[in-house]
Amino acid sequence: MEDYKKKSAVEGGDKEIVYSQSVKAGKRIYYMDVKKSRKDELFLAITESKKIVTGEGDDAQVSYEKHKIFLYKEDFDKFCNSLNEAIAFIKERQPYETPAPVKENTPEEVPEIEVENTDLNAPLKIDIDF
Repeated sequence: MEDYKKKSAVEGGDKEIVYSQSVKAGKRIYYMDVKKSRKDELFLAITESKKIVTGEGDDAQVSYEKHKIFLYKEDFDKFCNSLNEAIAFIKERQPYETPAPVKENTPEEVPEIEVENTDLNAPLKIDIDF
């Protein structure tokens, strides 16, 4: 997952975005937008956006499926506690194993391949069983 943080002030409409953070996670992107209501109250809008491709080739159509949750300050503590408990429950039953970093071979580490016959003019022998 990658994190991106940015601040913006988008004027217009009912709500003004005062802070935005996005998390890219595979085919999904999660947006955490802090917005300001008309009454200058801050709240959190969490949006899940998933890219949907229908069709193939030149006929491919791209659309985005979005789901939103609006979280208000009076619910922050209850929401965070419940979220942390749910995450702990999952981690306890299905521990996440961090994948080992991919090690790239340097030229000195690449194993040598032994070639038995280097004569390019020798007949090619193929053995196929059916």
